[in-house]
Amino acid sequence: MNTTKKILECVPNFSEGRDKNIIESIAESIRSVEGAHLLHVDISPAANRTVMTFAGEPEAVIEAAFQAIKKAGELIDMRNQIGVHPRIGATDVCPLVPLYNMTMDEANDCAMKLGARVGEELNIPVYLYEYSASKDHRRALPDIRKGQYEGFAEKVKLPDWMPDYGNEFNAATGATVIGAREILVAFNIALNTQDVSKAKYIAERIRERGYRENRKRIPGLLSKVRAIGWYMADYNCAQVSLNLLDHRESSPLKVWEGCKALACEVDVAVIGSEVIGLIPERCLLEAGSFVYLEKREENVNDKQLLIHYAIELLGLNKLKGFKEQEKVLEYALAHAGLIG
Repeated sequence: MNTTKKILECVPNFSEGRDKNIIESIAESIRSVEGAHLLHVDISPAANRTVMTFAGEPEAVIEAAFQAIKKAGELIDMRNQIGVHPRIGATDVCPLVPLYNMTMDEANDCAMKLGARVGEELNIPVYLYEYSASKDHRRALPDIRKGQYEGFAEKVKLPDWMPDYGNEFNAATGATVIGAREILVAFNIALNTQDVSKAKYIAERIRERGYRENRKRIPGLLSKVRAIGWYMADYNCAQVSLNLLDHRESSPLKVWEGCKALACEVDVAVIGSEVIGLIPERCLLEAGSFVYLEKREENVNDKQLLIHYAIELLGLNKLKGFKEQEKVLEYALAHAGLIG
């Protein structure tokens, strides 16, 4: 699958997962931009959060992102927003990902252009993160988000936390984080317990930053992984919620096996998983190949079989349905006509 066009992906996270009219209005603001293709909408009522994935040529994607941030700012009032997911604004984070025929520097230019426009025209404070970060201590999203929405009115006054664009804190819209980054896999693993402390135990030990013990930081098992533990009312269980910053270094398979081993330490089991947004095909092929090696079956080059194995192994059909034509990044792009 390839293309000669420049293809940019945008994956904004909105702090609304319950009001279908608001969610549809934001989605429509993206669809209304010619050349922007809305690939997927992932809604979580318990997290009160919606992740939308769209792609296209850079100018169309930047315009669609601006319109979506504008619409979210008009419809979501952060003063009334609650949910289990950490957040600082109506559009909490808006990453731009270069997929085809684009460099990260070009994606960064797009992020800065979008950030400047959001700050100037919408009066929403904007922080640049990941590849676009203006300072090292503002590169990681959890560091920017620390204190969450409730603490941001004071945080923006601190010299180290002045926004990159925009000035005063907007109580209704909160702040927004924008930046260029690599493909990220958002991967939540469900446990057969409602005990959040066990999910937190697993999260702390698998994530790169690890945990503190006797005033000393103990590194986690896997690099390029962020994780928290929470209770997810949508499924009535505790979850380990993970962001895989580099799926080649720490893949869903590696994370699943790591969480499974850690779960045994606290006498619980992993029962299924979900991908928030889209997942690259190679992640599923890797997991499927792992099953193939265990089964010693033929047809290892049969992609459909490998993906079936991956879905079964990772429990992707246990929490909610998993349709590969809708959830695999390359398949969604092909369906939209963006790649051949």
